[in-house]
Amino acid sequence: MAHSILLFGANGQVGHALQTSLARLGTVIACTREQIDFSQSSEDIAAALEVLTQQHKPTIIVNATAYTAVDRAQSEPNLAQRVNATTPGLLARAAQETGACMVHFSTDYVFKGDKLEPYVETDPTDPQSVYGQSKLDGEHAVASACARHLIFRTSWVVSAHGGNFLKTMLKLAQERDTLSVVSDQVGAPTSANLLASVTTQIVRVLAEQPDTDPRWGLYHLVAGGHTNWHAYACYVIAQARQAGWPIKIQDQAIHPIATKDYPVAAPRPLNSRLDTQKLCKAFDLTLPEWRVGVDEVLQALKSPA
Repeated sequence: MAHSILLFGANGQVGHALQTSLARLGTVIACTREQIDFSQSSEDIAAALEVLTQQHKPTIIVNATAYTAVDRAQSEPNLAQRVNATTPGLLARAAQETGACMVHFSTDYVFKGDKLEPYVETDPTDPQSVYGQSKLDGEHAVASACARHLIFRTSWVVSAHGGNFLKTMLKLAQERDTLSVVSDQVGAPTSANLLASVTTQIVRVLAEQPDTDPRWGLYHLVAGGHTNWHAYACYVIAQARQAGWPIKIQDQAIHPIATKDYPVAAPRPLNSRLDTQKLCKAFDLTLPEWRVGVDEVLQALKSPA
């Protein structure tokens, strides 16, 4: 069947990629802040949702909206909670009431980040920041409100669209003589296109399945392999230089530093590695190594030279 898909957060990195990939499944109604503002009161959001669901009769609701200002969330906890937890719960409730399935995205920040191995879905959560706690609360809200839900935890999202670490490094590498980049935080840069593609594949399989299907639930979804922020920056800058970008900085001037030497308002997990075996086994997937997605983003950006 051709689906009616309500997509929230269509202007973000993941939402932008989802607009294209989900179109293979039916009609995508891309809902931006103009249609529904997640910073509003719960009553206003619920009223706007009722209008949208009655108008479009969705079979799939996808939430790619998030409050992602990790440090600012420490001083704006109520707003972070409303966008990352309360509203996803309202979306999930709307999905349950209309018979739609619900897709939601979460984060590695739900973990403390001190485990030596990659985190699995059943590991105890222990968020260390307002942002992490709000995202964990969002997971719980979605899972409790909609039986047919998919929650994908991911990390280090990268895309040619929107702002991210890769684009920041490219900009600074053309402007500065030296850079200091944290080297003791480990994770997997994951492209928005990969997230969108895998999400679409899984939704295609599950969207018409009953809530008794054991594959509904929580999954870790990141690219294969892992790196640290410093090594990631070095890779991006080296690839850009080779592709003809006007890179100013020299390789030896990209200095590794420890997390403790780069103070920020919100603690970051040192280990952001997420184990994807559950996902790959359930849906017979093989996820590409992180450099594949990074190379695709660099190619999409192209050299300005």
